[in-house]
Amino acid sequence: MKITQNEVILLWWVVGIMIFSVPIVGIITDHIQKSAKIKGQFIQDQLELEKLKHENYLLETEKLKLELQQMQLKEPNEDIYKLK
Repeated sequence: MKITQNEVILLWWVVGIMIFSVPIVGIITDHIQKSAKIKGQFIQDQLELEKLKHENYLLETEKLKLELQQMQLKEPNEDIYKLK
């Protein structure tokens, strides 16, 4: 069995492509993994921010309720301070 010149050239092309494609695939895979990690951390940060916003909302609401109750105690006859 004799290998032709064209088969040798094709074999070298395949070897060359394989030599260069392995590092490129590694670089791309590494980039995708890093991007996924960054996105995951971003989502965690966003979740923590939303929890803090909700906690702040609850505290502000409670503060306003207490202020309204104080106003009602100081001036019980005023209709504008009544809760409906």
